[in-house]
This record gives sequence, C-alpha cells and structure tokens, in this order.
Amino acid sequence: MALTKITLQNFRNHAASELAETAHFNLLVGENGAGKTNVLEALSLLSPGRGLRRAALGDLARKPDPDAEAGAFAIGASLIEQGQTSARIGTYTEADRPTRRLVRINGADASASALSEWHAVSWLTPAMDGLFTDSAGARRRFVDRMALAVEPGHAKHTSSLENALRERNKLLETGGDARWLDAIEAQVAQHGAVVAQNRARLITLLADELSALPPEPFARPILTYRPGGPIDVAELLAELARARPRDRAAGRALTGPHRDELEVVMASSGAAAASCSTGEQKAMLIAITLAHGVLASSGRPSVLLLDEVAAHLDPVRRTELFRRLRQGKAQVWMTGTELAPFADIESEAAIWRVSGGELKRL
Repeated sequence: MALTKITLQNFRNHAASELAETAHFNLLVGENGAGKTNVLEALSLLSPGRGLRRAALGDLARKPDPDAEAGAFAIGASLIEQGQTSARIGTYTEADRPTRRLVRINGADASASALSEWHAVSWLTPAMDGLFTDSAGARRRFVDRMALAVEPGHAKHTSSLENALRERNKLLETGGDARWLDAIEAQVAQHGAVVAQNRARLITLLADELSALPPEPFARPILTYRPGGPIDVAELLAELARARPRDRAAGRALTGPHRDELEVVMASSGAAAASCSTGEQKAMLIAITLAHGVLASSGRPSVLLLDEVAAHLDPVRRTELFRRLRQGKAQVWMTGTELAPFADIESEAAIWRVSGGELKRL
C-alpha cells in the first residue's frame, strides 16, 4: 500500500473530498465528467512535474463561479510503508499566488522534485494513446517521467538543463561574453550528460523487463534510445563549443539530450509503433507501463494510475492485466463508468462512486 488519507480541497470539481482506508486496488466509478480523472490528476501532482494533464496551475483550483478569478487548491496524502505512516506529503497553491506550486513534506517546505524521493507515481491515460505518433518532445517527457523510478533526482537535472539551454540560446543571439558562455555550456554539459545517461539506463532496464514478458496477450515492444548528441560530459562540452556558429544561425542548440528520441517497434512484426494499429499501440503502451511498474516499485512505495483502461480491453487482456497488477507491488488506481469490467477484482478493491465532484464509498 502506498497512499491513504487522501484529501482534495477546491481541486477541479472537488470542493472537499477524502479517500481513506485504501487498498492495493482502488476503483473510481461514475459517469463521464463526474470527477474520476480529477482524482487521478490530484494523485499525479504528488510527484514532480505538471501532472497527467500537464495543466496550468491557474486552471486547477475549483471555481464555483465560471467568471471568478483563480483561487487556491490543496492536495494531501499519508504515505504508508509496511503498514506504518512514513510521511505526510502535499502540494498546494495560495490565493494570492495561484500560479506558484508549493510542496510540504512532514510539515516542512520542500521542492516538488523532493516528492520523487518518497515514492514513484506512474500513469496511463487515453491522451497517451497517440504517444508513438506524437512529437519527439512528448516521448522525451514520457521517458523522463519514467526515469524518476530509476533516479529520483532526475527532475532536478532536466529542469537545470532546460534553464541552461535557454540561457545559452540568449547568449548566442545577443553575442554575450564568451567566458559566461563557457560557464553556461559547462552547465548544459554537466546536467545534459546526467539526463542522457539516466534515460539510457532506464531504457536498458525497461528492455530487460520487457524481454521477460510473453508476446501475448499484450504486444511486446522493443525500445531503442537514440541520443541527440554525446552523453559524456567532456564530449558534449566540446561539441557545444564547436557548434556555436551553427547553433547561432539556427537560433537553438542542434546537439544534446533535448534532441533525444525513443524508438519503439513491435517485436513480433518488426513494425514501427507509429505504423501499427491503434489496438497494437495500446497493447504496447500497457506492456511498457507494466514493465515500468516493476522498476518503480523496487525499493520504495509506488502508485500506478490507470484512466479508463479496463473498459477498452477484451476479457482475455483484462484478466491478464489484473493478474499482473495483483502480483505487482504498486498501489493501483483505476477509473471506469461502471463496475462490470472490474468484476474480477471487485471483492478485493476499495471502491468509490464519484458524482459531481463528490465521493461515496461503496
């Protein structure tokens, strides 16, 4: 078990919701628009980043009046390890600073990246179905979120890398001091090498987990990490210095981990994931999610959020999904419009009926 005593205050359409006495399987059932995915989004914000919807903070606070200004919201939860409360974690905004995210851990102020040191959060949503045909940037974000399971400090390096790259672009555009450019490129190389190495390590570990899976009933994907430049600090630093004229003309850095790509092909056919059917793509995403769940639950609590997954699987795949989730260590949260698809796990699950942003325990 990972999270319990979860509270949502003025978050999306939830004025004040609480989920206690959670279980390994946790089901949120209700009509479309009831607020099920809002609960998953709240849980996803108990980790670094912008959550499963990547929404702006100002859009998250509940607005009783559509014309009202952005207010404040709060999300909290107790973290459970071996039946004992190990931490109280939370994230919130303030009414006078609705676009600034704040975090508290055990009553003390903390950074969002510190949340990944306590537990891992993974998710699969319908919006991710187009991952393989989306931009390379979307796949990098997907990899970076998963990399937190391997290295909790990964978020700090990705943030520092992005800041350093923006600063380098400005200096190249304005012709800033060469010594300052040297210093900024050292930061790009230092953080960029760590980011690239973490990504490469993640893909290697995922590949090992995926290779152990049978090809059916979920299509087994083969993952390949394609770095956008050197992943060694010294080599990346030298390449950045050589590429200054080219990057100045392009207005951006053309070499580095911000150009990385994740290539995915289906093992049984060798076809690129982007050209596979939507059903095959969904099956490969589920396989990746299950493999990552094994990594995420190694050595610390983990949470897996599955939005509207069960209803779109045939009975064979649904039964296999529940079997693997039951064997896993991650606490599982799933949504659905009805209980029927969850018949196999209904007796062992904590279930809430969601309606109009209100929760009722069944």
